[in-house]
Amino acid sequence: MARPKTTQRKQFTVSKAFDQMIFERRSDLSPHTVADYIVTGKKVCAYFETDPVVDELDRDDWIGFFNWLRDHVNQPGGIIKRPARPLAAKTRRNVHTNLSALYTWLVKSGNAATNLIRSIDRPGSKSSPRIDPFTHEEIDALIDACDHTARWCTNEDTVSERHTALRDKVIIKLLLDTGLRAQELCDIQIEHLSLSRSTIRVPHGKGDKSRVVHFGKRTAKLLWEYLEPRKDTSKPKDYLFYVDDSNPRPMTRHALRNLVGRLGDRAGVKNVHPHRFRHTFATEYLRNRGQMLALKDLLGHSDFEMVEHYAHFVAADVQHDHENASPVDNWKV
Repeated sequence: MARPKTTQRKQFTVSKAFDQMIFERRSDLSPHTVADYIVTGKKVCAYFETDPVVDELDRDDWIGFFNWLRDHVNQPGGIIKRPARPLAAKTRRNVHTNLSALYTWLVKSGNAATNLIRSIDRPGSKSSPRIDPFTHEEIDALIDACDHTARWCTNEDTVSERHTALRDKVIIKLLLDTGLRAQELCDIQIEHLSLSRSTIRVPHGKGDKSRVVHFGKRTAKLLWEYLEPRKDTSKPKDYLFYVDDSNPRPMTRHALRNLVGRLGDRAGVKNVHPHRFRHTFATEYLRNRGQMLALKDLLGHSDFEMVEHYAHFVAADVQHDHENASPVDNWKV
């Protein structure tokens, strides 16, 4: 009688395991997620000072890694020198998520007995994320800053007009009106946009999930004005936003962050980055009696965790407003 065949586990190192998982799942992963997995693998190798075999690691090894990650100082790369700083809690949580995804794949493929990462608390999971939406006045100032360069940017005594003013206004209004992530905005192609329905199809959101977002009449009008000169030459696969007129190429997350940061400097608004527009969209949506389920879908979240943070923020904000506006207190009834 023949013996039943047994499947022998492959002795994957961490980096080889990530490589194999990416190879098998590449059609379902965004380029950003793939890059994030690779960076996580490099951090693991930096801690263990080698490329460890997954099967030889136990729970205590991973606890030691996450403790090291908490105290690890990241030295930013790039041409511009920036100070070294510890990894943010969000970055450490992303590493935890990436390793958990790796173990889930290993378990499903029969190359690990259990997901060790799930037995370890996510870094900084008990602290709520900081929510800092823009005020109406700050948005107005950013829109105004699109029109003119700052006086110190020119050799003239007066400010000069910016040829990208219309594009930049559309970017700000779309970020504010839709809650799109930075990469999602950069990835918009003409075929994803419907001016008649005031919608944008996001084919590859976070986790490669597709969804549809909406924008209002004022944003639609500005979009029409922006696209009208391109109506006879645009192709469905053309990107909505480009940089560098002399050598046009699609907008990137880095270029987008630099753009809104410069607008913030010019407008005198601090801490301007693309994700802050997303916070503003979410809080204003709830303040205007939008439903939490709809907001979760519009933002592309897989659960209610972040939406609940927005709801708690808005509830505290409403309580503060009432304390200031209470007629009984103000009239001393």
